[in-house]
Amino acid sequence: MGHQEGVRALLLPHGDSIVVGSAQGVDLRVADRWVSGRHCRLKGSCGGVLVEDLSSKNGVLLGHGHVPRALIGAGGAFVIGHTLIAVEKSDVESIQELPRPVPGLVGSSRAMLKVVADVRRCASLRAPILIQGESGTGKDVVARAIHDLSGRKGQYVPLNVGAIPEGLVDAELFGHRRGAFTGAVATRAGAFEQAHTGTLFLDEVAELSPGGQVRLLRVIEDGVVRPLGASHPLTVSVRLVSASWANVAELVGSGRFRGDLYHRLSTFVIELPPLRHRTGDIQALSGFLLQRHGRELGPKELAPSALARLVAYDWPGNVRELSSVLYRAAARADGSWIQVRHLDFGPAPRPRKRTTSLTPREAVRLVQQHGNNVSSAARAAGIPRSTLRSWLARAQAEPADETDALDMRKIATGTGPTV
Repeated sequence: MGHQEGVRALLLPHGDSIVVGSAQGVDLRVADRWVSGRHCRLKGSCGGVLVEDLSSKNGVLLGHGHVPRALIGAGGAFVIGHTLIAVEKSDVESIQELPRPVPGLVGSSRAMLKVVADVRRCASLRAPILIQGESGTGKDVVARAIHDLSGRKGQYVPLNVGAIPEGLVDAELFGHRRGAFTGAVATRAGAFEQAHTGTLFLDEVAELSPGGQVRLLRVIEDGVVRPLGASHPLTVSVRLVSASWANVAELVGSGRFRGDLYHRLSTFVIELPPLRHRTGDIQALSGFLLQRHGRELGPKELAPSALARLVAYDWPGNVRELSSVLYRAAARADGSWIQVRHLDFGPAPRPRKRTTSLTPREAVRLVQQHGNNVSSAARAAGIPRSTLRSWLARAQAEPADETDALDMRKIATGTGPTV
């Protein structure tokens, strides 16, 4: 089969049609020996593109099986032979010249080409970048790519700031000197000092505590950090890349994130599309992930029906979920081909509606409402489990009243919410 990129077909004007196949002279030729000479016809419709099988040998695969005719909307895809064909919209803002690929960023959909172009455009600049996207879309991969293309000589330092309790923000970001506090038996460089002349990646920045936001803003403005216990401040040169699954602008509007810090962090904003909006990249992504899993599980390829099933799925967990599904399937497949029966999508998809943010008390109540199960509560809220845990940690560090303190003691002793 081979891990090819697939084929892009633009939405057609209403009534226009083209023939797709492997023969010379067809309107859209596909280099796939499993595709018939005149395999199918695409016809423009007010609702998208109507695909019609032209009595091909292997048929048109959509979702769970072969279809003689089907209406495919913009962003949809179907499979002929061993090739995925994605239907995409044409617009005046489309990229006129394809950007050079960026290692680690897989896919050639219009949405992903825009991400690649944005990364190349701003990687070498000094301005901060904010990456936004749902959990599992690859924000950390994009951040690493930005650093690799930046030319900066220092380290790439990732830090999940949402998981830092209020009392440890200074130590994590700015470091400390030996003897600065009880237990400080050795000097430790903070994230800013470690990333000097390099890149500091602040993951889940929207979850940073209010006090932490103030201190972060001061460093961004001054370029100076003072480690705990140090007699003199340090000047640092750090490229800041931040990421958030939540819409930070909305958090500013609701008063949950500082507007001045948001404007400092978001000189450039890169929006990562969810996988359900770029299903045309699933074939290329699957090939990339199977190659990576192949180091452990051996070489595997997707049967056309399995590829069609992957395209039809909604992917609430995005690329991270695709990787897990493919890993399980590769482990189950005895031979080199992954069939539909090997695919296991796990629990029911999480709801699309996502909780923007919760106060520590609201986080505790949410977990209690879901049978004291953190994983279940996180799925219901549509947030990463690590994010909910960070809110619970903040509640434990700063209980609002005696009731909250009791609730958090139950969590700590294992008599309350469970993982």
